[in-house]
Amino acid sequence: MLAAERKMRIVEYVKQNRVASVAALAQAFQVHEATIRRDLAEIEQEGLLKRTHGGVIVDQGANSEPSFSERAHEQLDQKKRIGKRAAELVEDGDHIILDSGTTTLHIAQHLVDRTNLTVVTNDMNVAAELRDSKGISVIVTGGSLYHSSYMLNGMFTDQVLSTLHVQKAFIGTPAIHSKYGLTHPEAQLVPTKQGMIRAAQEIIVVADDTKIGKASLHSVAPIHAVHTFVTGSEASEAQIKLFRDAGVKVITV
Repeated sequence: MLAAERKMRIVEYVKQNRVASVAALAQAFQVHEATIRRDLAEIEQEGLLKRTHGGVIVDQGANSEPSFSERAHEQLDQKKRIGKRAAELVEDGDHIILDSGTTTLHIAQHLVDRTNLTVVTNDMNVAAELRDSKGISVIVTGGSLYHSSYMLNGMFTDQVLSTLHVQKAFIGTPAIHSKYGLTHPEAQLVPTKQGMIRAAQEIIVVADDTKIGKASLHSVAPIHAVHTFVTGSEASEAQIKLFRDAGVKVITV
């Protein structure tokens, strides 16, 4: 087994078991404990796991996502800044997708006075925000309603997205990593995000700095699928450099 594959499997193993000792990992992967310690040091440097004395724990992963109401108040000032700057990337005449989420809602708030736009969304909050915008054509994807967040998802959502072609898609994510790309803890939400990405010429990810360096169970898209990443100035230069080295344009606000 190659080292890169082993490290990925170590991350998966620890996520499933929550805690694993060096000895247990060495036995599971049939390698020397020194090899496991070296792997763990590299994995920790990438921000996926945190080592403790005598074992490792899942510390940096995004294994669940808080409710919409909880997320709406987290990093609020940063999300407002991100939303304002991301809205400036929208040009007159654009057809865009606004993913469901607390950050994308702030993008919508800065588009209400714009004209000659088409906005596709699976978020009832976003649609409601734009309801009085006479210059914006709003397309709601349809789908099964998530009552806790007013998000639409599922087969009908995916079918609509498969018929669309837009200039830009603004994607929210609970986890973005310079190596592992966009990931999500909930498998049922992955196909819709992937459909949005396929439908767009340009992919713009909007996420506050607390999402950086995290990786979750299900892969949404590799990092090279992302063209632009808009985040807060709270992100460190070291974090930003990793994304730029991966070919992503990073805008901090």
